[in-house]
Amino acid sequence: MPRTIQRPLPDGWTFPDLHPVLQRVYAARGLSRPGDLELGLQALIPYSSIKGIDTAVQLLVPVVTQQKRLLIVGDFDVDGATSTALAIRALRLLGAQNLDYLVPNRFDFGYGLSPELVEVALTMKPDLIMTVDNGIASHDGVAAAQGAGIPVLVTDHHLAAATLPQADAIVNPNQPGCEFPSKAACGCTVVFYLMLALRAYLQQQQLLAVAPPNMAQLLDLVALATVADVVPLDHNNRILVEQGLRRIRAGHAIAGILALLQVAGRESSRVIAADFGFAVGPRLNAAGRLDDMSLGIECLLTDDPQRALELARLLDDMNKDRRQIEQGMQDEAMRFLQSFDLSGEMPTGLCLYQPDWHQGVIGILASRIKDKVHRPVIALARDDSGCLKGSARSIPGLHMRDALDEVHKKAPHLMKKFGGHAMAAGLTLNEDGLNEFTRLFDQVCSAHLSEAELTQTLETDGALQVADYSLELAHALRWAGPWGQGFPEPQFEGVFTLVQQRVVGERHLKLVLQPQGSDLVIDGIWFNIDTQRWPDYSATQVTCVFQLDVNEFRGRQSVQLMIKDMNSN
Repeated sequence: MPRTIQRPLPDGWTFPDLHPVLQRVYAARGLSRPGDLELGLQALIPYSSIKGIDTAVQLLVPVVTQQKRLLIVGDFDVDGATSTALAIRALRLLGAQNLDYLVPNRFDFGYGLSPELVEVALTMKPDLIMTVDNGIASHDGVAAAQGAGIPVLVTDHHLAAATLPQADAIVNPNQPGCEFPSKAACGCTVVFYLMLALRAYLQQQQLLAVAPPNMAQLLDLVALATVADVVPLDHNNRILVEQGLRRIRAGHAIAGILALLQVAGRESSRVIAADFGFAVGPRLNAAGRLDDMSLGIECLLTDDPQRALELARLLDDMNKDRRQIEQGMQDEAMRFLQSFDLSGEMPTGLCLYQPDWHQGVIGILASRIKDKVHRPVIALARDDSGCLKGSARSIPGLHMRDALDEVHKKAPHLMKKFGGHAMAAGLTLNEDGLNEFTRLFDQVCSAHLSEAELTQTLETDGALQVADYSLELAHALRWAGPWGQGFPEPQFEGVFTLVQQRVVGERHLKLVLQPQGSDLVIDGIWFNIDTQRWPDYSATQVTCVFQLDVNEFRGRQSVQLMIKDMNSN
């Protein structure tokens, strides 16, 4: 088990009306005043400080008032799909009718508004192109559209390069000079804010031919995108996620989200943020990974519950196929890593490549291997043009996009393009440069990461008292979120007597545990165990890192520990 450390607590913290454990949890995440717990819409940051939003609104006004034809160019992940669906739904609510979308198939066009995609877009005869969740790096694509007489509005949240595309308007909190405080906004949130600004302008100028719509009805899409895109849950993002979750629990979600929850076996009335990350998000993503994200977007656009369920079932089948493909790739990657275990010379930055790996699954593979070895990982697959497409995942201490930029400056001939965030990025590489790229990437990672940063640790919220293993606290923790990236779900550590262990399913360990020094016995479950380590029938006392959860069986609720890691003492 990795080394565990308790999250540090600041001085002077207190939330006197809360359970002491919940007080401790909030304080460790930087909350220190009552306003930090305010998750109402009135606490949202206003849109007025977003650079470029007024110009963007002016570009969109004719789409509503003159029925100009808008083409939305999306992306093939959950953030891109929800951004596309939200833009169309919001503009329809405002009275627009000539709306269409185009999502680049990752296998044919790759990411973003490329000149090749513009050629396809021109056949659809748009009056305006709007990118969502992409575009900040699409210099050539923007120029190609404008050269054909089509203005371009870029909405994005990815980090900008040294220069910006010469778009007619850019709305991106991460562009230079933007004073919007929440730099962690996902692409769907950027579109949501733009639609709020558009509605306000149309209302002020008395240009609406319909009753002003309540844009809060779109927050289920924003919540899904925020969690699935793994952006940090700062205060603004926590408000958006919580408000979206409340709408879903109240039965006000769109048909597609309800259908995806249904096929995943989740109750919409009890949905939490983790259900987006582990149930809804992967099923939507499967369309973009294996085929065409248009299937996922259609699921999010339909208002027909039966149609939504049919599409959700197709997405569920795709996700099962994705899991099979991913498992095979992961087994190959682990066999490759065993050679480093034997030599004891694991690189600081890992590049993994097999010619037959699936382009759509390398992102998940990179993430899985990163979690196992606690190193920055790039997984690569060959595309139809003979180039290598790479998906990169990082660990704290290394900004992945900046690391790729360093490699590019050392050897500009290697990468055709790259972009992304601190923790995740993508790239296109010339195949004959793989060995040089691998060496340079390892050098850059080694220069930035210390031995301490390469030592995997599990942050916990400390130990629980015996009285804390209660349904009251388990329920309080469940609903005290939303939890996610940068605002992690509480997990604790403790020593237990191992009363019973057995494997259920293929790789899940069912446990009965007794907290040290007590007569209490508690059920536990550990999903996807390392079968080389567990079950260990010689173990009698264990140290566990776990989350306190509620198990429901035949109408009866009981406390259950969700094991995250465990060592025999």
